[in-house]
Formats: sequence, C-alpha cells, structure tokens
Amino acid sequence: MRAPVLVLLTSVLVALGLVSRALVVPGAARDIAPAERLSGFDQMQAETQAMQREDTSNPGMLAARSGEALWTARTGSRGAACVDCHGDAATSMRGVAARYPAYDAASGRPIDLTGQVNQCRSERQAAVPLPAESQDMLALTAFIGLQSRGLPIAPPDDARLDGARANGESLFRRRMGQLNLSCSQCHDDNWGRRLGSSLIPQAHPTGYPIYRLEWQSVGSLARRLRNCMVGIRAEPVAAGSAEAIELELYLATRARGMPVETPAVRP
Repeated sequence: MRAPVLVLLTSVLVALGLVSRALVVPGAARDIAPAERLSGFDQMQAETQAMQREDTSNPGMLAARSGEALWTARTGSRGAACVDCHGDAATSMRGVAARYPAYDAASGRPIDLTGQVNQCRSERQAAVPLPAESQDMLALTAFIGLQSRGLPIAPPDDARLDGARANGESLFRRRMGQLNLSCSQCHDDNWGRRLGSSLIPQAHPTGYPIYRLEWQSVGSLARRLRNCMVGIRAEPVAAGSAEAIELELYLATRARGMPVETPAVRP
C-alpha cells in the first residue's frame, strides 16, 4: 500500500473511532515496568472476573473437565493413556504449563505445550497427533494448565532459548501489515486505552487456553495472535509455527512471575 493511502486509511479509522490516534503516532515502544504489569483479568469488568473466579460459572472448566477424561482415555495402537506414564495429574503436572515453551533436545528448538502433548502421543502412545486447535487438544492443554493455576509463570532460564526469545521480541516490536503497527505499540504503549469498543490489554499470556466471550468457545494463544494480526491486516502466524512459538516464548518472558489463570475468561 502506498504511504499516502495508508495515511488516509489511518486517518479515517481514527475519525471513526476504530483506532486511537495514539496508535498511529510514531515513537519507540516502552517496556512495561514489573510494578505496572496487569493481567487481562485485572482489566475486566467485575461480572467477568466473577465468572472466572467461580469454577461452576467458568465455561472454560467444561474444556478442562473434558481434558480430565482424555487424561485417562486409552488411545493409539498401544492402548496407552496419559495417566499410565504420568499418574495423578494434580501432582505430576503441577507447574508444567508454567514452564512452556521449553527447549526440545530432539528438534533443537523450542516446543510449546501443544507440541509436547503431540510428541507424547506419537512416541509413547503411537497415536495420531491432535490438530493444534482441535477440541481435544484444547481440552487436554486446559486440563494440564489447570494443574498450575496460581503458580508463577516461569519460562526456562536456558541459554539455548536465547535466540528464539530474541526472535519473538523482534516480532513483537516489528511493524507489520497494512496498518503498519507492531504488537508493542498497542500492548506496551497504549494498554488501558480503547481500540474501538475494546480495552487494550498488556498481552500477558496468563490463562491459555482461555474462554473468550467474543468467541463463545475455548481458544488457544495462537488463535488470539491471529486475531490481532488479521486486525492490522498482516499475514497471521500459523499455530505451531516457529514464529508463533518464539512469540509465545517472549510473551511468557514478559509475564514471568505472574500467576497462571488457566482456564481464564476474557471478554
């Protein structure tokens, strides 16, 4: 898109109230100070917060309970279940979700929790890998994530992840798409403001998979990333791609020490 057309487009979006003027003003993004960090939960209305707090009201718990059933279900040509290797998830999976993405020695690159589940299915259960955003995968990762609820996000201090983490930060700060915006311009510089009718969060991945009221379903972080990228008219990253995992790793680093909320609820 030619620059004059881009300027005209952004001016129209500002006039319509769909884009805050602050989002199109040039300037370097600033990091959010640890003392200023907020979960999306902290920015929600009290009614939505209450929905997340109470398990019987949290619709994401339906996925987690489905994941609990899958934990003991036998599958694959070996007829094996997750519980056969890992035992009681409340003990064996405590803190696991808080540590992903992690370094995978077999591939020599980071792997997210979805990839780890599929690696176990392929190697331990001789089962077909689950599509990254299938209901079963979302259910299993929601159940595993639930076991870490309340624990601090703790991305590994592993030098082998440094390159991937740097790539994720570069992608977070890179201007992209027809609107020429970066993730950091919204989520570092303009959090707390509104984009149309939506409040801009700080983009801390504290509760995935989440139940999003807009979706009326549980969804992955990769789905949320696609939403943002499509919104700025950029080519979205695919779930499970190197770019998606590197970006997730950087986001986890930004959120280090914040409590896991899985399954979270968001507007």
